[in-house]
Amino acid sequence: MVPQGQHRGRFNAPSQVKMAVVMIGEEYGNRDIILSRKDEKLQRISETHRSYDSLEYPLIFLHGEDGYAIDILSFNVNLNEYNSHKTVSSKHYRLMVRHHIYNHLHNYRKLINKYWVDMYAKIESERLLFIRNNQSKLRAEDYIHLRDAIENDGQVNDIGQLFILPSFTGGPRYMHEKTMDAMTYVRNFGTPNLFITITCNPNWMEIKRELKHGQTTQDRHDIIARVFHQKIKVLMNLIVKHRIFGETQCYMYTVEWQKSGLPHVHLLPYWFG
Repeated sequence: MVPQGQHRGRFNAPSQVKMAVVMIGEEYGNRDIILSRKDEKLQRISETHRSYDSLEYPLIFLHGEDGYAIDILSFNVNLNEYNSHKTVSSKHYRLMVRHHIYNHLHNYRKLINKYWVDMYAKIESERLLFIRNNQSKLRAEDYIHLRDAIENDGQVNDIGQLFILPSFTGGPRYMHEKTMDAMTYVRNFGTPNLFITITCNPNWMEIKRELKHGQTTQDRHDIIARVFHQKIKVLMNLIVKHRIFGETQCYMYTVEWQKSGLPHVHLLPYWFG
């Protein structure tokens, strides 16, 4: 039932099956795999170990191939050599479509959606791990007001080891900063000239032609995201560079996902005159 005074659209059930991951707790390594060896000893496999993917997804990595590892070196195509100072992020690993290389991962439909979500969980873990191990590089000791608050609160020292988390994408501080930026636009430029909503269409030709035989758009969320991102870039070029509404002062937009699993964007442009 819909609570009184609430819009029914907020409580509708999703029309498509979605995949999500919930990471609970702060203990390091809680997503690791524990193996029971033949010698009756236990072995821990980290999520950044090259064997993690084949152990977690035996249907995808049938022959026990190496998966993502934190120490994979990037390859410079122009120089035809590996870059010894730069590694590959899990954000780019095996997701891209390359026409000269067969990528079997794109053929697993719903299962590959779970794999993509799991890989993004690795991205978040790597980012948090970097912050944890590089407190000095982030100049965490320079947060004067935070340090004063810690010293004045006698209970802070009882909660465990302390790490200062800077503006983390998607975190409360990050969302608060974006809200304050939006309020600054309104204070300086007034109300926006238009409120534009663009919704992704799964029947777009750019999406349909990239699907393989027997696939639906819900099997390839990577294609949906890429095509929609390119459409938004074209729209912003029309508004900002080609000035179809006039000279643009500023703009802001946010991307949301509907219960159908498709993204849409809310755009607020400001222009002179």
